[in-house]
Amino acid sequence: MTAKINVDGGICGFHTQVKAVSEDSQNVRFEIHSGCEKIKALSQRLADVGDIDAYDQIDPSGSGKLLAVFNEMLKGCCSGCAVTVGIFKGMQVAAGLALPKDIVIKISKSE
Repeated sequence: MTAKINVDGGICGFHTQVKAVSEDSQNVRFEIHSGCEKIKALSQRLADVGDIDAYDQIDPSGSGKLLAVFNEMLKGCCSGCAVTVGIFKGMQVAAGLALPKDIVIKISKSE
């Protein structure tokens, strides 16, 4: 299965397109295109790691390769990047572990 994810990064202004592909409903590879240099580097790191086992990633211990790559590549203010959520959810859809449904995060300043 293939999942397509589009993420508007918010205030940074970057848009990212992700394609998560699984041919066996378990192992997922990613194609990521973004104007953000940090996400480009993340994409290359994921390519170096190879296919991600989606079942390992949903282990409650939280010790999967995908989260490790996110933590390695996105530091400081980028630690909260919405692209990581999109990649993770897209992986779940591609592996048949979740149904495709938009995720909405709205942030406003409260007075």
